[in-house]
Amino acid sequence: MPPKLECIMNEFETKALALLKDMTLEEKIGQMNQVSGSVGYIPEHLSTAIRAGRVGSVINEVDPDINAELQRIAKEETRLGIPLLIGRDVIHGFRTIFPIPLGQAATWCKDTIAQSARIAAIEANTVGVNWTFSPMIDIARDPRWGRIAESFGEDPYLCATLSVAMVEGYQSESLSNPTALAACAKHFAGYGASESGRDYNTTNIPENELRNVYLPPFHALSDAQVATFMTSFSDLNGIPASGNTWLTKTLLRDEWGFKGFVVSDWESIKGLTIHGLAEDKRHAAKLAATAQVDMEMVSECYLAYLGDLVENNEVPLATLDTMVSRILTLKFEMGLFDSPRASQPLPQTLPQAHLLAAKNAALKSCVLLKNQDKQLPLRPHNLNNIAVIGPLADDGFEQMGTWVFDGCAEDSVTVLSAIKARVGDDCHVSYQKAMANSRSQALLNEAEILQTAKDADVIVAVLGEEAILSGEAHCRTNIDLPGAQHALINVMSSSGKPVVAVIMAGRPLTLEPVLDKLDAVLYAWHPGTMGGPAIAELLFGVHSPSGKLPVSFPRVVGQIPLYYAQKQTGRPADEESFIHQDDIPERAGQTSLGMTATHLDCHFSALFPFGFGLSYADFHYSDIALSSGEVSKDAPLTVSVTLTNMSDIKADEIVQLYIRDRVGSVTRPVKELKGFQRVTMKPNESRSIHFLITVDDLRFYDINQAFNYEQGDFEVWVGSHSHSGLHGTFKLVE
Repeated sequence: MPPKLECIMNEFETKALALLKDMTLEEKIGQMNQVSGSVGYIPEHLSTAIRAGRVGSVINEVDPDINAELQRIAKEETRLGIPLLIGRDVIHGFRTIFPIPLGQAATWCKDTIAQSARIAAIEANTVGVNWTFSPMIDIARDPRWGRIAESFGEDPYLCATLSVAMVEGYQSESLSNPTALAACAKHFAGYGASESGRDYNTTNIPENELRNVYLPPFHALSDAQVATFMTSFSDLNGIPASGNTWLTKTLLRDEWGFKGFVVSDWESIKGLTIHGLAEDKRHAAKLAATAQVDMEMVSECYLAYLGDLVENNEVPLATLDTMVSRILTLKFEMGLFDSPRASQPLPQTLPQAHLLAAKNAALKSCVLLKNQDKQLPLRPHNLNNIAVIGPLADDGFEQMGTWVFDGCAEDSVTVLSAIKARVGDDCHVSYQKAMANSRSQALLNEAEILQTAKDADVIVAVLGEEAILSGEAHCRTNIDLPGAQHALINVMSSSGKPVVAVIMAGRPLTLEPVLDKLDAVLYAWHPGTMGGPAIAELLFGVHSPSGKLPVSFPRVVGQIPLYYAQKQTGRPADEESFIHQDDIPERAGQTSLGMTATHLDCHFSALFPFGFGLSYADFHYSDIALSSGEVSKDAPLTVSVTLTNMSDIKADEIVQLYIRDRVGSVTRPVKELKGFQRVTMKPNESRSIHFLITVDDLRFYDINQAFNYEQGDFEVWVGSHSHSGLHGTFKLVE
């Protein structure tokens, strides 16, 4: 394992240690206590607790006057004047709502994600919030899991790259910036592997897979100096994260050298008793403190029992001092001891720059999954009547998506209103909501829906799932379009008119049952405040869709977990050997089938693979070239391809590079993403695209859990998604 990093004390750590010497044990423990605000007023018990030094952080208060008063009490009416961290779940925007994180991941654009986080930080700070519990960087390979909506998808490389950009946006160039928002890497670790896709559930992940798949984004954020980490609700290999000393001390502190502080998730220290790891809350406090979980969110086990544990030498005072010093260090680093950050209400009308950024993020996030006979883009001057049908077509609340606390539905521009604004007087727009909501089991008026569809030249069907159907604790066993939406599609399809589906959802949905009835599919996730204008501009060809999937789309739920970076297995599935159960003769001998890693009743491939996304432009890849047949420690390798836009449309393409390590001391994935570039291509332009491969790109955790590279043969692909690409080979040598 890498040696522990040397600790070199900076000015903020020095100040923290000096302050620590003046603190009583009770005041130290108070810094480790985070309490929930009362949302709109300051109850006497809270002000009393702050004055007594029993509170280090407040969560979920967004009234600027109240937050200013809380800080005033902490700084002016306490013995030591220690300011508060004021936390909030600022997940994909504060007042201006950007696409859900899974949608942002579909942009494959670091700049877009950094800008989204920067705007969220600016807005949150206006009301006194200085700490966000974001980004969520759990690798998510089970779309039944509601929190996949908060993730960056299934791939460690993509997730790590985008999460670093998000933290840079939140934290700015310096945490002392008055608009900086301290970020939090969560949930540490492995939460995305919860059994059955159920929230809070058990995770069992072998250490090698943990290190190669689930930990890289966290390691990347540790190196990027994210301010804080958050422990997961779930257990990991039998030990819940908030009491897992290997995870939060041995790995995070000793191996990675992380110097920020760790906060528990909501009541997850008390939750150690529910898991059955701790016999009571005192025992839970001891386990969490031993694991060096520095701050407790809400459940107050530390406040009640940590003093007694220290006095009885069950938790060393030196350990407690180290934990408190980390919290104080962040407060000094953020400049919270200095003049207070200005708190003021957000303007009633959001800044145009923020709205434009939200629209651009939504534009880049939408993924075109199908475009039969080039149904899109639509041409208003060729249309007399557009039917807009569906429960999500005119709902500004639902399009914001899950885990939105401070966005306003009134700020949202819906698809219906944006289409009307876009076509103006060129075309009539008729509308049918069709269903009371996305879950409704009945159509509102089937005859009217059918007539509206028949009268139209084209149908824009805005379908999907409401925001409440994804996110924390909102997991689903059936991830088809919910409610009567299949029936609605059948009605629209029976009209004989083209059906263009815009799908808003917090996860990949199983679309195979209805795909043949849809002429085009634009997957918009939950696109946020400015989703409507972005979608309208894509539908009418103002811009070409450019999003790529950050997660594989299964054909049926039974394929889950399904991801592109699978292992080869000893008997890999292939087209030649695949046999569907409907094609098996009666009384077939047991050995007459393909004998490979497949299901009998479903093709082994994804419906839409990781990295997939269509464009209105026609991109052509050619002439792959490797600068050498070998790569070594002293000699990196350049891989080049020629990308040509063979159309008269200006468009973005996301060029993706994948490798495969043919033989390793542990089995390796069939493909791994190792690079990507978003490039804007002019009409009929050709360009040479270059990727550099170094030995660091080829490292992995080996059979001894050491982060090494191993000599041998490699394959490389460059293309438009994980199941395509031009192919080459090279060797890794000494």
